[in-house]
Amino acid sequence: MSKQDNIFLVGLMGAGKTTVGRQLAKQLGKTFIDSDQELEARTGVRIPVIFEIEGEAGFRKREEFVIDLLTAQSNIVLGTGGGAVLSGASRELLKSRGMVVYLRGSPEQLYERTRHDKNRPLLQTDDPLAKLKALYAQRDPLYREVADLVIDTGRQSVVSLARQLRDKLDLLLNALPGDAPDTLP
Repeated sequence: MSKQDNIFLVGLMGAGKTTVGRQLAKQLGKTFIDSDQELEARTGVRIPVIFEIEGEAGFRKREEFVIDLLTAQSNIVLGTGGGAVLSGASRELLKSRGMVVYLRGSPEQLYERTRHDKNRPLLQTDDPLAKLKALYAQRDPLYREVADLVIDTGRQSVVSLARQLRDKLDLLLNALPGDAPDTLP
């Protein structure tokens, strides 16, 4: 398996990993997999229930296992859970087994996209925007650490964003070794 066979999307909840990932996979002729959906399918339990019973630590252990299984596949676009990068082992797997794209959105944009979603346990708080800001501060450096490419999601259409992402990945993959920038405009 070549690192170029797989594309792994990382970013906070609401960044568009699943929506953009599905479109990107379609454009590239790859299989799309959502790690959270895969985890739920394997356990037969929704993520909020896992959080309630096992806490975040129990969920993260399950998530690490699923990331290991999924990143071993070939010819996929993988949308990871927002906290997948919290595990050092998962970060190494992502970096070594595929091209990692950080879909970055501001906490304010992400709040607008997720504020009515009750399936996000970490946002079930009195101040979800403050929680998103704290998560961004904690995770942004980790997303950057694993990313081959950072792209701002902004207010583009999903199709436009996927096309832009595909074009930037093509540039990155065709760049001479050592010439590839960390972030493309």
